[in-house]
Amino acid sequence: MKQNRLTTLLAAGAVSAIALTTAFAQTSATTTTTTNPAVTTSSSSTTSTSTVDGTGTITTYTPGTEYITMRTETSTEPVKYYYSPKETIVVDSEGATVDWKYIRADMPVKYTYVKDGDRMIVRKITLQKPVAYYEKTTTTTTTTKP
Repeated sequence: MKQNRLTTLLAAGAVSAIALTTAFAQTSATTTTTTNPAVTTSSSSTTSTSTVDGTGTITTYTPGTEYITMRTETSTEPVKYYYSPKETIVVDSEGATVDWKYIRADMPVKYTYVKDGDRMIVRKITLQKPVAYYEKTTTTTTTTKP
């Protein structure tokens, strides 16, 4: 009887050891899927967004419009990029934020954009030169006769 009990305890210990090593060897992964019940569509589409950097020269900018055209280094024809003054950041070569009033044609820039379907949306425009270079300073000299 004692030998039978000892064999049972050893067998239970071996099974427990195997179970513990198996439990520690497993990895778990949790996948969470969130769906919005307010949005229903009859077809599904996949949109891939990635940022792309470019360098070029502004060819057309009109305040109040939704796009800006630039001649890129790889294209001789101007390319239309969409922007939003509230979402698109403009900085100078030193990293200081620049007001949109300083943007004009023939400015060399670096830019970052994302493709959204067939539209290219500019997220950041970096002027190649400091904003002081673009600011016009005028000096008026007045001569009075006695």
